[in-house]
Amino acid sequence: MGKQMTEMLKGTLEGIVLAILAVQPAYGYEITARLRDQGFSDIVEGTVYALLVRIEQRGLVDVEKVPSEKGPPRKVYSLNALGGEYLDEFWKSWSFLENRIGQLRLHIERPLGEGE
Repeated sequence: MGKQMTEMLKGTLEGIVLAILAVQPAYGYEITARLRDQGFSDIVEGTVYALLVRIEQRGLVDVEKVPSEKGPPRKVYSLNALGGEYLDEFWKSWSFLENRIGQLRLHIERPLGEGE
């Protein structure tokens, strides 16, 4: 993944993880695996765990410790009401940016004077 893609992903990863949790609660490794399944192959667990700490501190998720067959209990994260509101705002912001960038791209790629 290139540096530009990495920087863009940093700004959206929080929303992406919350979207994953909106579908089903999960623990850190599961979230990383789901991200990789969706094509985010360069994401490392450390990045996901640091993000989970931040969204937990901000009160966007609920955390439940669940016994693990191997080692200490796992922290399972689920989206709560505040996280749902945040996710709704994320999607509104994403739609706005997607639309604006799409319009800009069409304007730039269309030769001047064409269609006017």
